[in-house]
Amino acid sequence: MPDWLVLVLAMLAACAVVVVVTLVRNKRAPVDEDPSETPDVIEYMTMWIGVVYAIVLGLAIAGVWEARSSAQDHVQSEAQALHEISERVRVYPPDVRDRIRGDVNTYVGYVVDHEWKTMSHNERVTDRGARLLQKVRQDVTDYQPKNDFEAQAYQPLLDQMTAADQARNARADSTGTTMPPVVWWGLLTGAAVTIGMVFALQIRRTKRELVLAGLFSATIAFMLFLIWDFDAPFSRGIAVTAEPFTNLFPGITG
Repeated sequence: MPDWLVLVLAMLAACAVVVVVTLVRNKRAPVDEDPSETPDVIEYMTMWIGVVYAIVLGLAIAGVWEARSSAQDHVQSEAQALHEISERVRVYPPDVRDRIRGDVNTYVGYVVDHEWKTMSHNERVTDRGARLLQKVRQDVTDYQPKNDFEAQAYQPLLDQMTAADQARNARADSTGTTMPPVVWWGLLTGAAVTIGMVFALQIRRTKRELVLAGLFSATIAFMLFLIWDFDAPFSRGIAVTAEPFTNLFPGITG
């Protein structure tokens, strides 16, 4: 099921729950009940709960968005480091240069065509990807420079190799979900309490109030969906892509 359809259904379900519960409550309410006599303390508590929950939602969205941005930065750093390796080995002999570039292209092609699917479906990187990157490391580190010009390029290549390895490890750490289960329980419980306070205010006097209550619940459903969608940077609708690899290594094949 597409993520946009999940979002639409969640928002419609939230609105439907508010409307149905309100209509049922209206039919069962005592004839002499006066909605205007809602105690002031309930209005104060409703406002206070709404403000606190809005802060919690804002912090949660900021947290998952920062995690997604960090994951995208890791991908960019890895792709850039590998691109620098491919470019800097131009000073090496043709056979060494072509071997390193070929192994880099093999690794990048595997990441884009195969490992990315594993990250998306299983939220992990693969052992084969690690072995292919290790092969690149061996190519870079095992070569002994033959002159000063090659020696000057050797250490920067090692630095870029280290940067690529660190970026891959960081990408591996970013494949899972960000929010702990206890936080999700808090968000869902807070949503139920916040929407439930709408009924404590006895929203049933006009259609306008009913529409506003439905929009309020739909907004909360939308915010929770955004948190869920950003929670796994590589797995869901607005996911981190392999575009940095494809941009820096056009025409690669896995």
